[in-house]
Amino acid sequence: VQLVESGGGLVQAGGSLRLSCAASGRTFSLYAMAWFRQAPGKEREFVAAIGRNGISTNYADSVKERFTISRDNAKNLVYLQMDSLKVEDTAVYYCAGDFLGRGAGEANKYGSWGQGTQVTVSS
Repeated sequence: VQLVESGGGLVQAGGSLRLSCAASGRTFSLYAMAWFRQAPGKEREFVAAIGRNGISTNYADSVKERFTISRDNAKNLVYLQMDSLKVEDTAVYYCAGDFLGRGAGEANKYGSWGQGTQVTVSS
């Protein structure tokens, strides 16, 4: 599956953004999907994941209660709603897919990746 992220941008601290990830192909529903992020000088880190049926979700502690992952299998889309944004959320955000996966938090389980979208949160 090929993945293309959109929705990044510049926002003030406390604000909101919604990222979208569009997937190609007819097997999207067979992929667990996740969002990762990478800040300058830091390693890529897990943000959130969602199971193939859209019911099970998994979040990094740093974004719990602020971010919400969701998916629309009919439209081949996965979303990341980000509220109460903090300066430390600034990063390039990547969408990733794991064929027949369960929504794990480890990046090495994901074989499909998008090109990333920049999110910048100003103070």
